[in-house]
Amino acid sequence: MSGVRVLVVQPSDLDPLGPLEEWLRGAGAELVLAQPGREPLPPLANHQAVVCLGGEMSVMDDEGHPWLVEVRRLLAEAVSARKPVLGICLGAQLLALATGGQVRPAAHGPEVGPSLVAKRDVAADDPLFADLPFTPDVLQFHGDEIHVLPPSAVLLASSPRYPNQAFRVGDCAYALQFHIETSAELVARWRDAQPAAAAAARPGDLDDERLTVVHEDMAEVWKPFAERFVRLASRYAGLLPGDPPPPRSLPLA
Repeated sequence: MSGVRVLVVQPSDLDPLGPLEEWLRGAGAELVLAQPGREPLPPLANHQAVVCLGGEMSVMDDEGHPWLVEVRRLLAEAVSARKPVLGICLGAQLLALATGGQVRPAAHGPEVGPSLVAKRDVAADDPLFADLPFTPDVLQFHGDEIHVLPPSAVLLASSPRYPNQAFRVGDCAYALQFHIETSAELVARWRDAQPAAAAAARPGDLDDERLTVVHEDMAEVWKPFAERFVRLASRYAGLLPGDPPPPRSLPLA
């Protein structure tokens, strides 16, 4: 059986797949990289799932990055076609806008550094979130926030400062406001390149030793999550036994 074909949309050179590449490939995914700032996105029809990564640009900067419109269009198409999606940070914000949500500059300032998010009760029945610990480790590095969830979205994880940390749209499109794909080395590069943003972190949270420990903890949680995403995508693609669940109604923007 061939692996599920996953389109990886990478908006920025500053946020590659990192460890997530190994986790997805190890679970049997075939990855196809697309960099929309350099070339048009390939047709969604050639792929069975989508991962959309983060970037330093604002989700609302269509003038400076006109290809953001194309990415939102592809994400909306994937949701309508019931193809699994995983949006991370900027990718989560793009997914929110593509399906009727709202994004704005973070009302309480940038959220930067290691953090915990808390699963909502409804996550107990979700195929990707059910097996996560109640408060998984994550890495935050964002200056915008998902202010209003899309219609019919299911909130899966929250935090006191910014409540819309993770949600699902439709059957199988997932948004993570936080990062799971980073390494300690990558976050250290962000820290050194963006001192103003790094100043928003708690003292010591971006120290090299702290970042190393946090990413070890993150790998224990999010590697199995990535594997579950590949299994979910394989199921929706008909590569695993069992039919996908019946579709939910979903109003799109």
